[in-house]
Amino acid sequence: MRPPDFDDPDLPLSELFAAWPDLAIVFIERRMLCPGCPIAPFHAITDSCREYHLDEDAFRAELRARIEGPSVREAPRSAGRGHGGRSR
Repeated sequence: MRPPDFDDPDLPLSELFAAWPDLAIVFIERRMLCPGCPIAPFHAITDSCREYHLDEDAFRAELRARIEGPSVREAPRSAGRGHGGRSR
């Protein structure tokens, strides 16, 4: 199974975090409460940027850099949602 399309403007944050769990740190570093938020399945990056008054293009560029960089892992294919199945 392929990861979701990062460029999809309607990609729910819950799916973003499920596909690329390490991206949560980008949000946390900015004191954004999106990781773990009950609204994450209904909000996309656009919504978060609007709520937190961020430049969406710059924020997406930072997220993309983390995805393409060596430090971000995709969630294991068998992991499903949440933390189950992830080894540390």
